[in-house]
Amino acid sequence: MTAVVLIGGGVATAAAAVGLRSGGFEGEVVLVCEETEPPYERPPLSKEFLAGTSSLEDFAVNPRQWYDDEGIELLLGVRAESLDPAEHSVRLSDGRMLRYDVLVIGTGARARTVPGFEGDHVHVLRTIDDARRLDRSLKSGSRVAVLGGGFVGCEAAAVAVARGADVTLFSSSPLPLERALGPEIGRAMLEVHTDNGVHMRCEETITSVCETSDGLELRTGSGEVIECDELVVGIGSVPNSELAAEAGLDVDEGILTDEFGRTSVPEVYAVGDVAQRFHPVYGARVRVEHHDTAMRHGQNVARNILGDSLPFTEEHYFWSDQYDCKLQSIGHYVGSDGQRVVRGSVDARSFCVFTVVDGRVRAMVAMNRPGDLLQVRKLLSQPHVATAEELADEKFPIKRLLPQRSRRAHMEVS
Repeated sequence: MTAVVLIGGGVATAAAAVGLRSGGFEGEVVLVCEETEPPYERPPLSKEFLAGTSSLEDFAVNPRQWYDDEGIELLLGVRAESLDPAEHSVRLSDGRMLRYDVLVIGTGARARTVPGFEGDHVHVLRTIDDARRLDRSLKSGSRVAVLGGGFVGCEAAAVAVARGADVTLFSSSPLPLERALGPEIGRAMLEVHTDNGVHMRCEETITSVCETSDGLELRTGSGEVIECDELVVGIGSVPNSELAAEAGLDVDEGILTDEFGRTSVPEVYAVGDVAQRFHPVYGARVRVEHHDTAMRHGQNVARNILGDSLPFTEEHYFWSDQYDCKLQSIGHYVGSDGQRVVRGSVDARSFCVFTVVDGRVRAMVAMNRPGDLLQVRKLLSQPHVATAEELADEKFPIKRLLPQRSRRAHMEVS
């Protein structure tokens, strides 16, 4: 193996590049990035960047000089137009043709849009250019509507109201973040946003957008007409799997891979948000769109390219900072399946919710409880049974559920 081509300028491919070099690979590594900026972390776009507390340089995956120092050829502002797996080649938008021994596809996902929802005052939030455009539009006293009660919508609303905007959030769900984190977090965050001045319009949506001389005119599902200056659309994402599909790779709401990151075509891997990967613990495929998972997935695939056979089984973890609330989640949230156990006080906004299936903790979401999450990381990988009474009792230390060896390791780390 002499050449590895990485397609996509996100965290997963950047982590794979780091993994290849740290693993001793001395061959050619080319990173094809459609954006004009080197790979950067996306979570700060809707948080610190819009809040004005950090710049792009603060959340770059690697310093620009690192790519030169490590001999990584970084192609910015160039898109992969087509793949030829039989010829082991990639055709680029600038006409060049790259040859590879191993190809890693990390094309990520794009913001989901709505036909007819476009114009100078309509925003999505996926790239640094999106964030810069929205940043220029957020002014104190401006009327901002947000469509979507998920992470992007809630985070954008929190930043906008903190910057002095008059914010209205529309969510088709009864509660914000309910689909991702459950009803307990949803009820708490509904109160948090309301307390901070966001007008929450749950179980409502926007059916049309009309640009006016003063901004936008929105029509809701009930027929109400609302005027605003800016609209932020945060209704999910779509995996960028078209390139793989056109090349004949197996695709189904993402690029299908096994637990090692391998696609249906030899010597081609998929990583990060675009990968619909098999998870051996769940016995099913999952597509996870979170920073930590993408980073670790890229590192894992790099090791497998270099000859290891390591299934990627880590539980996915993500977080969201809104106002003074820190939300964290770990494990595979299974919705209404399993038993839900609350530990702490929802009213005091300091609690966590466990999802327990067959006596095992499968997932946990938490509000302002970082200490609990550190212990649950170890608990998720253990076969030991936890009772609802133990988990709900704050006087019962979670670490007691760990095997003795894991408990000692936890104490040493603590």
